[in-house]
Amino acid sequence: MNFEIMNTTKRIYLLLTVCLALIGIKGNAATVDTALTHSAAMNKDIKAVVIIPDGYTKSKKFPVLYLLHGFSGNYSDWIKKVPTIGKLADEYQMIIVCPDGAFAGWYYDSPVSNEWKYETYVGTELVSWVDKHYSTINDRAGRAITGLSMGGHGAMYLAIKHQDTFGAAGSMSGVLDIRPFAESFGIAQVLGKYSDKPAIWDQNTDVNLISLLKPNALSITFDCGYDDFTYKVNLAFHDKLLAQKIPHDFTVRAGSHTWEYWGNSINYQALFFSRFFNKQQ
Repeated sequence: MNFEIMNTTKRIYLLLTVCLALIGIKGNAATVDTALTHSAAMNKDIKAVVIIPDGYTKSKKFPVLYLLHGFSGNYSDWIKKVPTIGKLADEYQMIIVCPDGAFAGWYYDSPVSNEWKYETYVGTELVSWVDKHYSTINDRAGRAITGLSMGGHGAMYLAIKHQDTFGAAGSMSGVLDIRPFAESFGIAQVLGKYSDKPAIWDQNTDVNLISLLKPNALSITFDCGYDDFTYKVNLAFHDKLLAQKIPHDFTVRAGSHTWEYWGNSINYQALFFSRFFNKQQ
Protein backbone atom coordinates (compact mmCIF):
# COMPACT_ATOMS: atom_id res chain seq x y z
CA MET A 1 0.00 0.00 0.00
CA ASN A 2 1.31 3.46 -0.91
CA PHE A 3 1.42 5.37 2.41
CA GLU A 4 2.41 8.62 0.68
CA ILE A 5 -0.83 8.58 -1.31
CA MET A 6 -2.77 7.79 1.86
CA ASN A 7 -1.18 10.72 3.72
CA THR A 8 -1.87 13.06 0.80
CA THR A 9 -5.49 11.94 0.75
CA LYS A 10 -5.81 12.56 4.48
CA ARG A 11 -4.33 16.04 4.10
CA ILE A 12 -6.77 16.85 1.29
CA TYR A 13 -9.69 15.54 3.35
CA LEU A 14 -8.61 17.58 6.36
CA LEU A 15 -8.27 20.70 4.21
CA LEU A 16 -11.76 20.20 2.75
CA THR A 17 -13.21 19.68 6.23
CA VAL A 18 -11.65 22.91 7.48
CA CYS A 19 -12.89 24.81 4.41
CA LEU A 20 -16.42 23.50 4.83
CA ALA A 21 -16.35 24.43 8.51
CA LEU A 22 -15.23 27.93 7.65
CA ILE A 23 -17.98 28.24 5.07
CA GLY A 24 -20.48 27.18 7.72
CA ILE A 25 -19.17 29.80 10.14
CA LYS A 26 -19.25 32.43 7.43
CA GLY A 27 -22.89 31.61 6.73
CA ASN A 28 -23.87 32.54 10.28
CA ALA A 29 -21.55 35.42 11.04
CA ALA A 30 -24.09 37.95 12.29
CA THR A 31 -22.80 40.14 15.09
CA VAL A 32 -24.97 40.44 18.19
CA ASP A 33 -24.52 43.66 20.16
CA THR A 34 -26.17 44.77 23.38
CA ALA A 35 -26.58 48.50 22.95
CA LEU A 36 -27.26 51.02 25.69
CA THR A 37 -29.80 53.53 24.39
CA HIS A 38 -31.46 56.45 26.12
CA SER A 39 -35.07 57.55 26.47
CA ALA A 40 -35.48 61.26 27.15
CA ALA A 41 -39.22 60.68 27.58
CA MET A 42 -38.61 58.34 30.53
CA ASN A 43 -35.27 59.84 31.57
CA LYS A 44 -33.43 56.53 31.67
CA ASP A 45 -31.05 54.29 29.75
CA ILE A 46 -32.54 51.20 28.12
CA LYS A 47 -30.78 48.18 26.62
CA ALA A 48 -31.53 46.75 23.19
CA VAL A 49 -30.12 43.84 21.20
CA VAL A 50 -28.87 44.83 17.75
CA ILE A 51 -28.06 42.05 15.27
CA ILE A 52 -25.77 43.11 12.43
CA PRO A 53 -25.68 40.88 9.32
CA ASP A 54 -22.53 39.40 7.88
CA GLY A 55 -21.16 41.72 5.23
CA TYR A 56 -22.34 44.85 7.01
CA THR A 57 -20.50 47.94 5.83
CA LYS A 58 -21.06 51.64 6.33
CA SER A 59 -20.87 52.15 2.59
CA LYS A 60 -24.22 50.35 2.17
CA LYS A 61 -27.63 51.13 3.64
CA PHE A 62 -29.46 48.26 5.37
CA PRO A 63 -33.17 47.78 6.18
CA VAL A 64 -34.13 47.32 9.82
CA LEU A 65 -36.60 44.89 11.40
CA TYR A 66 -37.73 45.83 14.91
CA LEU A 67 -38.61 42.65 16.81
CA LEU A 68 -40.61 43.06 20.04
CA HIS A 69 -40.81 40.76 23.05
CA GLY A 70 -43.91 39.71 24.95
CA PHE A 71 -45.35 40.21 28.42
CA SER A 72 -42.87 39.53 31.27
CA GLY A 73 -39.98 39.45 28.78
CA ASN A 74 -37.16 41.80 27.88
CA TYR A 75 -34.83 42.86 25.08
CA SER A 76 -32.78 39.63 25.24
CA ASP A 77 -35.69 37.18 24.86
CA TRP A 78 -35.49 36.67 21.11
CA ILE A 79 -31.75 36.07 20.86
CA LYS A 80 -31.82 33.70 23.85
CA LYS A 81 -34.91 31.73 22.85
CA VAL A 82 -34.39 31.81 19.07
CA PRO A 83 -30.65 32.31 18.45
CA THR A 84 -31.14 31.39 14.78
CA ILE A 85 -32.51 34.87 14.11
CA GLY A 86 -28.88 35.76 13.47
CA LYS A 87 -29.06 33.57 10.38
CA LEU A 88 -32.13 35.49 9.23
CA ALA A 89 -30.20 38.75 9.52
CA ASP A 90 -27.48 37.21 7.34
CA GLU A 91 -29.80 35.59 4.81
CA TYR A 92 -31.93 38.67 4.22
CA GLN A 93 -29.21 41.26 4.83
CA MET A 94 -31.19 43.19 7.39
CA ILE A 95 -30.41 44.64 10.79
CA ILE A 96 -32.63 43.20 13.53
CA VAL A 97 -33.27 45.32 16.62
CA CYS A 98 -34.86 43.84 19.75
CA PRO A 99 -36.03 46.69 22.02
CA ASP A 100 -36.99 46.49 25.67
CA GLY A 101 -40.67 47.18 26.29
CA ALA A 102 -40.50 46.52 30.05
CA PHE A 103 -42.09 43.62 31.93
CA ALA A 104 -45.57 44.96 31.10
CA GLY A 105 -45.12 48.24 29.25
CA TRP A 106 -47.41 47.28 26.38
CA TYR A 107 -45.58 49.76 24.11
CA TYR A 108 -47.90 52.56 25.20
CA ASP A 109 -47.41 56.13 26.31
CA SER A 110 -49.40 55.73 29.49
CA PRO A 111 -52.11 58.31 30.20
CA VAL A 112 -51.89 57.53 33.93
CA SER A 113 -48.13 57.35 34.65
CA ASN A 114 -44.94 58.90 33.26
CA GLU A 115 -43.20 55.60 33.99
CA TRP A 116 -44.52 54.13 30.75
CA LYS A 117 -43.55 56.00 27.58
CA TYR A 118 -42.69 53.06 25.36
CA GLU A 119 -44.57 54.29 22.31
CA THR A 120 -42.30 57.32 22.19
CA TYR A 121 -39.22 55.25 23.03
CA VAL A 122 -39.64 52.48 20.43
CA GLY A 123 -41.53 54.45 17.80
CA THR A 124 -39.34 57.57 17.84
CA GLU A 125 -36.32 57.62 20.16
CA LEU A 126 -34.94 54.17 19.42
CA VAL A 127 -35.49 54.50 15.67
CA SER A 128 -33.54 57.77 15.70
CA TRP A 129 -30.77 56.19 17.77
CA VAL A 130 -30.44 53.20 15.41
CA ASP A 131 -30.37 55.43 12.33
CA LYS A 132 -27.67 57.56 13.94
CA HIS A 133 -25.40 54.67 14.98
CA TYR A 134 -25.81 52.24 12.05
CA SER A 135 -25.92 52.45 8.28
CA THR A 136 -29.66 52.14 7.73
CA ILE A 137 -32.28 52.99 5.14
CA ASN A 138 -33.54 56.06 6.96
CA ASP A 139 -37.08 55.82 5.65
CA ARG A 140 -40.30 53.85 6.18
CA ALA A 141 -39.40 51.85 3.06
CA GLY A 142 -36.54 50.34 5.03
CA ARG A 143 -38.31 49.71 8.35
CA ALA A 144 -40.58 46.92 9.53
CA ILE A 145 -41.82 45.99 12.98
CA THR A 146 -43.24 42.78 14.45
CA GLY A 147 -43.40 40.92 17.74
CA LEU A 148 -45.04 38.21 19.79
CA SER A 149 -48.05 38.43 22.10
CA MET A 150 -47.74 41.81 23.90
CA GLY A 151 -45.12 42.62 21.27
CA GLY A 152 -47.52 41.63 18.50
CA HIS A 153 -49.98 44.14 19.88
CA GLY A 154 -47.17 46.69 20.20
CA ALA A 155 -45.88 46.19 16.68
CA MET A 156 -49.29 46.64 15.09
CA TYR A 157 -50.11 49.57 17.38
CA LEU A 158 -46.86 51.40 16.64
CA ALA A 159 -46.98 50.74 12.90
CA ILE A 160 -50.54 51.98 12.52
CA LYS A 161 -49.91 55.08 14.63
CA HIS A 162 -46.52 55.79 13.04
CA GLN A 163 -47.08 55.02 9.37
CA ASP A 164 -44.55 57.71 8.48
CA THR A 165 -41.90 55.63 10.32
CA PHE A 166 -42.76 51.99 9.50
CA GLY A 167 -43.69 50.65 6.10
CA ALA A 168 -44.52 47.09 7.17
CA ALA A 169 -45.95 45.47 10.28
CA GLY A 170 -46.43 42.00 11.67
CA SER A 171 -47.71 40.16 14.70
CA MET A 172 -47.30 36.64 16.08
CA SER A 173 -50.02 35.54 18.51
CA GLY A 174 -50.66 39.22 19.11
CA VAL A 175 -53.10 40.60 21.65
CA LEU A 176 -54.80 42.58 18.89
CA ASP A 177 -57.73 43.44 21.11
CA ILE A 178 -56.74 44.10 24.72
CA ARG A 179 -60.26 44.39 26.12
CA PRO A 180 -60.97 40.66 26.63
CA PHE A 181 -57.86 40.57 28.83
CA ALA A 182 -58.69 43.59 31.01
CA GLU A 183 -57.89 41.74 34.23
CA SER A 184 -54.64 40.19 33.00
CA PHE A 185 -51.06 40.92 32.03
CA GLY A 186 -50.69 44.26 33.80
CA ILE A 187 -52.49 46.30 31.15
CA ALA A 188 -54.47 48.19 33.79
CA GLN A 189 -51.34 49.64 35.37
CA VAL A 190 -50.54 51.31 32.05
CA LEU A 191 -54.01 52.43 30.88
CA GLY A 192 -55.98 52.46 34.13
CA LYS A 193 -58.75 50.01 34.94
CA TYR A 194 -61.04 49.15 32.05
CA SER A 195 -64.11 49.64 34.26
CA ASP A 196 -62.92 53.18 35.09
CA LYS A 197 -61.57 54.23 31.70
CA PRO A 198 -63.33 52.23 28.96
CA ALA A 199 -62.92 55.04 26.41
CA ILE A 200 -59.11 54.96 26.79
CA TRP A 201 -59.08 51.21 26.26
CA ASP A 202 -61.32 51.54 23.21
CA GLN A 203 -59.02 54.18 21.74
CA ASN A 204 -55.88 52.12 22.32
CA THR A 205 -56.84 48.64 21.18
CA ASP A 206 -55.43 47.60 17.81
CA VAL A 207 -58.68 46.44 16.29
CA ASN A 208 -60.14 49.93 16.69
CA LEU A 209 -57.16 51.54 14.96
CA ILE A 210 -57.91 49.86 11.64
CA SER A 211 -59.94 52.92 10.66
CA LEU A 212 -56.62 54.81 10.45
CA LEU A 213 -55.44 52.57 7.61
CA LYS A 214 -55.86 53.07 3.89
CA PRO A 215 -55.54 50.18 1.42
CA ASN A 216 -51.88 49.32 0.72
CA ALA A 217 -50.58 52.12 2.94
CA LEU A 218 -49.02 49.55 5.31
CA SER A 219 -47.77 46.10 4.38
CA ILE A 220 -49.29 43.73 6.96
CA THR A 221 -48.72 40.12 7.97
CA PHE A 222 -49.86 38.34 11.11
CA ASP A 223 -50.42 34.80 12.28
CA CYS A 224 -51.68 32.80 15.23
CA GLY A 225 -51.81 29.21 16.41
CA TYR A 226 -55.25 27.61 16.30
CA ASP A 227 -54.96 26.56 19.97
CA ASP A 228 -53.69 29.98 21.10
CA PHE A 229 -55.80 31.97 23.58
CA THR A 230 -55.43 34.99 21.27
CA TYR A 231 -56.87 33.15 18.27
CA LYS A 232 -60.32 34.78 18.49
CA VAL A 233 -58.99 38.34 18.64
CA ASN A 234 -56.67 37.63 15.72
CA LEU A 235 -59.55 36.26 13.69
CA ALA A 236 -61.64 39.34 14.55
CA PHE A 237 -58.77 41.60 13.45
CA HIS A 238 -58.56 39.71 10.16
CA ASP A 239 -62.32 40.00 9.61
CA LYS A 240 -62.29 43.75 10.22
CA LEU A 241 -59.37 44.24 7.82
CA LEU A 242 -61.36 42.33 5.21
CA ALA A 243 -64.44 44.46 5.86
CA GLN A 244 -62.37 47.63 5.45
CA LYS A 245 -60.73 46.18 2.28
CA ILE A 246 -57.22 46.44 3.75
CA PRO A 247 -54.88 43.97 2.00
CA HIS A 248 -52.96 41.72 4.41
CA ASP A 249 -51.59 38.24 4.99
CA PHE A 250 -53.19 36.22 7.79
CA THR A 251 -52.07 32.70 8.60
CA VAL A 252 -53.43 30.16 11.07
CA ARG A 253 -51.12 27.29 11.96
CA ALA A 254 -51.19 24.43 14.40
CA GLY A 255 -49.78 25.54 17.72
CA SER A 256 -50.32 27.67 20.78
CA HIS A 257 -48.69 30.47 22.79
CA THR A 258 -45.17 28.99 22.83
CA TRP A 259 -41.61 29.78 21.80
CA GLU A 260 -41.70 26.74 19.54
CA TYR A 261 -44.48 28.44 17.58
CA TRP A 262 -42.80 31.87 17.47
CA GLY A 263 -39.42 30.40 16.56
CA ASN A 264 -41.07 28.90 13.49
CA SER A 265 -43.23 31.92 12.70
CA ILE A 266 -40.36 34.40 12.54
CA ASN A 267 -38.92 32.55 9.54
CA TYR A 268 -42.02 33.28 7.46
CA GLN A 269 -42.31 36.84 8.66
CA ALA A 270 -38.65 37.61 7.93
CA LEU A 271 -39.22 36.42 4.37
CA PHE A 272 -42.33 38.62 4.10
CA PHE A 273 -40.40 41.68 5.28
CA SER A 274 -37.45 40.92 3.01
CA ARG A 275 -39.79 40.89 0.03
CA PHE A 276 -41.26 44.19 1.19
CA PHE A 277 -37.79 45.74 1.45
CA ASN A 278 -36.78 44.43 -1.98
CA LYS A 279 -39.88 45.91 -3.61
CA GLN A 280 -38.94 49.35 -2.30
CA GLN A 281 -35.54 49.38 -4.03
